[in-house]
Amino acid sequence: MATEIKLPRLGQGMESGTIVRWLKSEGEPVEKGEPLYELDTDKVTQEVEADASGVLLRIAVQEGEVDVGHTIAVIGEQGEEVPEPQEEAPAEPEAEAPAEAPPPAPVSRDGQTREGGRIKASPLARRIARERGIDLASLQGTGPEGRIVAEDVERAAAAPAPAAAPAAAPPEAEVVPLTSLRRTIARRMTEAWQAPAFQISMSADMTRALEIRARLVERGDTPKPTVSDLLTKVAAAALMRHREVNALFEGDSVRLLPTADIGIAVATERGLVVPVIRGCERLTIPEIAAARADLVERARSGKLQQADLESGSFTISNLGMYGVEQFVAVLNPPQAAILAVGAAQETPVARDGSVEIRPLMTMTLTCDHRSIDGATAAEFLRTVKTFLEEPGLAL
Repeated sequence: MATEIKLPRLGQGMESGTIVRWLKSEGEPVEKGEPLYELDTDKVTQEVEADASGVLLRIAVQEGEVDVGHTIAVIGEQGEEVPEPQEEAPAEPEAEAPAEAPPPAPVSRDGQTREGGRIKASPLARRIARERGIDLASLQGTGPEGRIVAEDVERAAAAPAPAAAPAAAPPEAEVVPLTSLRRTIARRMTEAWQAPAFQISMSADMTRALEIRARLVERGDTPKPTVSDLLTKVAAAALMRHREVNALFEGDSVRLLPTADIGIAVATERGLVVPVIRGCERLTIPEIAAARADLVERARSGKLQQADLESGSFTISNLGMYGVEQFVAVLNPPQAAILAVGAAQETPVARDGSVEIRPLMTMTLTCDHRSIDGATAAEFLRTVKTFLEEPGLAL
């Protein structure tokens, strides 16, 4: 018996996805668990596996945005007939008295067809329209049957406001529509700025930490451990001592997590992603380095899976490699905190009545004040500083 393949919900909050391309053609055999198509979600583009084995009898949606739960294909036995989707036929008029014509479907002022008095639009398009303050009735949909999709809303948001009487035609600006990932970044950053956040900063003497890193490199470990790897291990140890920071804000409660699942901010051509290294408190620095290298490589080649981005408990953003000395990172909701790290700079330091040159690294912790108080944040950051200055205490 034929099996309908429906668009799955791959992550919490996912309402729709965009089919990029099919990896199988109609009539080809398919094995359950075999990659079937590529799907672009809010966060990643990934291959989705087949739910059943058989022959791909029909591809119902070749490409484009689809709601979760919508049928996109049918898999069954070779030669099995699959009925075409049926549309309701109009009722036959009676012979003696012609039936009254049904009232026309409501339309918006620009001719946009409505469905049951409601404009046809995808859930993602409605959400973006609410966030951008855009009236759906003013848009013309480009989806199936005139349905408004996310790209229609983004195009309207990017369009410049009409000018009354321009004095001279300025050079045309390039309009770059937002990708699904950039839309997600914009939405999550807006959510983050709505949280009552605060920041505290502290500098650590990186002399001992850099020595440890140099010794690890000398051992010939592949990939070479970085300062970020050492920092991840140190932060994980500190999170286990200050579990209030290893937490998620959930509206009417705060969930304290038992393991340090640390997200590492990675810049890619598509935008910023935060893949997660799990159980960092149990991993060695070389193991963290291997996990980090794998995630970064897959992030930049577009091969991350949805599971790589979920369930983080804390995030580290390091811009030190760009020469940035200090910066403030934006929260990654629902996480309670994020640590921004700058470059280790040779800095004059007064010690015992004399001046020494030491590599100081400035760290800035951004916290959701609904989850964490200032004193708790300061104690956590002080522990991170202590562990960086004496790494043996964290290992």
